[in-house]
Formats: sequence, structure tokens, C-alpha cells
Amino acid sequence: MGAYSIIKRVNPGTSTVNSLGQSFMLPGDTGRMKIVAPPLRRLKPVPPSGTGATPTARFNSQRVERAGERMNAKMSALIIDDEQPARDELAFLLKGVPDIEVVGQGKNSLEAFGLIRDLNPQLVFLDVQIPGGDGFSLIRKLIEKKVSLPIFVFVTAYDQYAVRAFEVNAVDYLLKPISKSRLEKAILKVWKRIETDESTREKIDRLVNMLEKNRQAPSKTKLIVKTAGRLHLVDSDEVIYATIEDGVISITTKDFEGQSNFRTVEELQANLDPQTFWRVHRSYLININRIKEVVPWFKSSFQLKMDDRKQTEIPVSRAQTRRLREILNL
Repeated sequence: MGAYSIIKRVNPGTSTVNSLGQSFMLPGDTGRMKIVAPPLRRLKPVPPSGTGATPTARFNSQRVERAGERMNAKMSALIIDDEQPARDELAFLLKGVPDIEVVGQGKNSLEAFGLIRDLNPQLVFLDVQIPGGDGFSLIRKLIEKKVSLPIFVFVTAYDQYAVRAFEVNAVDYLLKPISKSRLEKAILKVWKRIETDESTREKIDRLVNMLEKNRQAPSKTKLIVKTAGRLHLVDSDEVIYATIEDGVISITTKDFEGQSNFRTVEELQANLDPQTFWRVHRSYLININRIKEVVPWFKSSFQLKMDDRKQTEIPVSRAQTRRLREILNL
């Protein structure tokens, strides 16, 4: 009889009602038999997603509401953390989230950069402190290399990074050890970001395209250079480098050297194209198009041989050595 079962035989004339409020009568003189359906399972109502609803209830409710729209689509995610136990714990928690698929794990900045570039994940759980540079420097490198940015959720044992996390547009910030309910809250925030009419990635891409479309070639700045009692007007792209000594700024071109009328290197730099002129040292401002050779120096430092008549070698400060390595892939 399927899901129904015969419980007992009763005498004729006895009124019998099952748990559904239905009375059944069998033919013949066998009397009336009580046939009862198994009790219905009463589903616990999911609280509304307002005040008073538990994080898990809101998570389940909103995930069900989205199911028809996403057609069971999963969000690809990376876990970046230098500690294997931390990666394993987060991966275990994410296994209980049907909407998330962990596609890779990394333990340092170099691995993270390669995974994000090659796998193009939608979400990255990023530990702030990882070998090879912190999470913030990783994001800067992704932007500089024009790698499509995922959504970031920062993970760390220290809360002093929270403000900086949101400054780089992270969706959320998780403190270790991570609880299941707190992780579910973070994932809801991520889905909310993704399901907006226009994602953060689309906004960034459109902004970059707009800037590139509207970008005009910088006009050539004319600089006054004093030499041998005469004032020369020089196009900025003719400048090879500028240096300051004893409060006097000297400008070197292919044909001559002379003094500038600017009082500080900062003031001179503000009047030049930032894409062309680079402050490699507190005393030197160079035209990157006039670098002839990169010369390795002591303790992993470098000097730049310039394209002037003297082939001047200019030191690169420690602070700028890292940028030089990134520019030249050293």
C-alpha cells in the first residue's frame, strides 16, 4: 500500500479517522479498517532575513531564492595562506557551502599572482601576511600588471588591518579562527556584490577603458635651462636627467648641461609627465626613455647608465629598487 500502513482492525460501526482526517471503508463484512498515512514532517520555517534571523537561516533562505536564477552555478574561489592548517580548515568549511568551488590554493605572493592571473577566480580568500609581500602589495601588483581583479575577502589573525582591507575594496574581513556562521555572512556579502546590476570588475574595466579612450598625448613642457649666461628653452622629452646639489637643480640634455629655474626636484617633477620621469633617488629625476643600461651593483642594488655624452651612472635607491625589478622583470 505504498507509504500507507494498516494499523488495526476495528468493529463495524466504529468511526475511524486517520491522521489526515480521512475515514476509509473496505468492502465485505470484514468491518472497517483504520488506514493511517505516516505523520507529515513539519518543516521548520526559515526566519525572515531581517532582525532576529540567524546567519545560517538568512544564508539558506537567500541561497534558495537565488537558486532558480543561477541554475546551480558555483562561484570559483582561491585560498591564499602561508599556513597549511589554515588553508585546510577554510577549505573544510567551504565544502559545506554548495555555492562555492575551491579551484586552487597558494602559500605566497608569487603563487597567488600566478593563480589569480591564470585561473581568473571570482573570489579570493587572502591572508594579509604572506611571504613575498603582504596582501595589499599583491593587489597593487595585479593592478599594475592589468590582471582582472577578483573579489577579495581578507583573512588574518590580526584586526589592525581591517581599515586597509576596506580601503582596497575588500568585501569582508575575517579574523582567525573562522567560525562557520561568520564565513556564511561573508559569502552572502560576496553574492550580493556579484548579483548587483554592475559588478566591481565591470566598473573598473569600464573606468580603465574610458581613461584610455580619453587619454591624450601629454603636451611637451618647455623648460628653461640656463647655461653660459644664456637661457635655453628645452622640450621635456630632451631632458635625460635632473639632479640637485647644494639646493641647485641641474638639467642634462643630449647637447648641454645647465641650471633649472625650479627650486626643488618635487616642483620640477610636478611639471613633467609622470609616465616618463621617475624619481629613482632623492637627488635624481630621470627620463626612463633615456636609460641605456642597467648595471648591477652592491648588495642587490642597481645603477642606471644614462644616454648622455658622459654616460652618467645614477644610483637607484633601496625604496625604488623593487619598482625597477617589477618594471624590468628582474
